[in-house]
Amino acid sequence: MTPRNFLLPAVFALVLLAACGDANDATPLATNTADADLGHDDHDDDDHDDDNQDDHEEHADDDDHEDEEGSDHVEMSPAAAAEAGIVVSRAQLGSVRQFLSLPAELRYDADRVAAVSPQVSGRVTRLTAGEGDTVARGATLAILSSRELADLKAQYLTAMSAEGLAQQALEREETLFADQITSEADLQAARAALTAARANREGTENKLHAVGVSDRELESLAEAADGSFANIRLAAPIGGIIAQRTARLGATVSADDPGEPALFTIVDDSVLWADIAVYKQDAGSVQAGSAVTLRSDAGTKLAEGEVLVVLPGIDESSRTATARMVVENPDRRMRPGQFVTADIITGEDAPALQTPSAAIVEVEGRTSVFVPTDDGFEPRPIVPGPEFSGQTVILSGLNEGERYVSEGACTLKAQLEKDAFGDDHDH
Repeated sequence: MTPRNFLLPAVFALVLLAACGDANDATPLATNTADADLGHDDHDDDDHDDDNQDDHEEHADDDDHEDEEGSDHVEMSPAAAAEAGIVVSRAQLGSVRQFLSLPAELRYDADRVAAVSPQVSGRVTRLTAGEGDTVARGATLAILSSRELADLKAQYLTAMSAEGLAQQALEREETLFADQITSEADLQAARAALTAARANREGTENKLHAVGVSDRELESLAEAADGSFANIRLAAPIGGIIAQRTARLGATVSADDPGEPALFTIVDDSVLWADIAVYKQDAGSVQAGSAVTLRSDAGTKLAEGEVLVVLPGIDESSRTATARMVVENPDRRMRPGQFVTADIITGEDAPALQTPSAAIVEVEGRTSVFVPTDDGFEPRPIVPGPEFSGQTVILSGLNEGERYVSEGACTLKAQLEKDAFGDDHDH
């Protein structure tokens, strides 16, 4: 008798998606699957298929449904299993790296956050950047108008002029002294005057540098347009994204009030910190240089790296230490404030029974794997251990050498739920 073909209707495909999510995240089986089969020994297939076919035909018209295994058993021939993508493998020991899974939070790198405040009091006359804008280092964020700045620039020009005159006076005195026309006292007085003029100019120049005026701006100060002395450019000290802007057009800002908020806050999130909470009992296993893999709540790998430093302090509320990891984030897919899981390698490899994580499903609230039966598959409850790189350690429920469904567990779960749904409606 020809085995029945098992075809998946469109409704079953929808149930599959709802039951198991995106199968693309599954990691291929890392252990040897050379012994994989489709759940039956070759010499038993025909006998079982004929017997099962006859049994199903006898009960097809039985409204009493005396066989109640439909809720925890999927009847499927080897041919139908192959068509549905079901792969059966033998449970094997694999090399498992010893590690800890600890909670972590992504934060801004403190060295890549800049608070931009005014260095001179004035009024905001122009805004050139807003929240969410990406700016380069040195880019203009705003223009301020400051009477204080205008006075400093005027003082600088006066000091430059005085220094120039003092230089000319010294040169004249040196010529006269060489011709024995003037006295040495007059020469020394000219030198002292030049020194004082130069010190005055340098002092005023340093004040201008302190409020953000560059050497290039000072060089062109004498040719500056009328009315421009009061203008000062507020520049970005780092490149990044403007996370916050409190500056408002026309608002008066003060450089003397440390309590005022920064006009702009710029963050560079291309590099983040992952602060990992290390519990007291695990403190001895985590140290600088330990390898770390960061994963999202869904188990997706986000980044790999190592512990940079374990901070010496203990958080009083959580009673945990902090291990910090530097995380490269060039595509900005990770966001500060995001909670992740940090898998930290703490020891050498050790043998353990493991299966692909995709082979483990929840059936009626119990963590299970599917195992083959004489006429199909049934779920078997297991106790899972830690998961790493797409492999999950099996603590109990499955023994080495036993056959289990390594690929297609989601398909069987969906069919199981579909059968149970159909049974409920038949009754």
